[in-house]
Amino acid sequence: MISDAKEFGRMIRERRKKLGYTQAFLSEFSGFSVSFISDLENGKSTAELEKAIYLANLLGLDVELAPRSSGS
Repeated sequence: MISDAKEFGRMIRERRKKLGYTQAFLSEFSGFSVSFISDLENGKSTAELEKAIYLANLLGLDVELAPRSSGS
């Protein structure tokens, strides 16, 4: 479960590295700047949401929002 920008960025970084991609390669492939990818991976809270979701999907990660369980 992702609860903040830092955790989201950590997941993006882990997936990128697992796939063997550098930030430069991902930048070329996605069209986003290396600085954007770095900011996102470092949990910068001002990163653009649409780009962040696109990048997660590009890396094969699903982004899903679901209601919290009420515990019952």
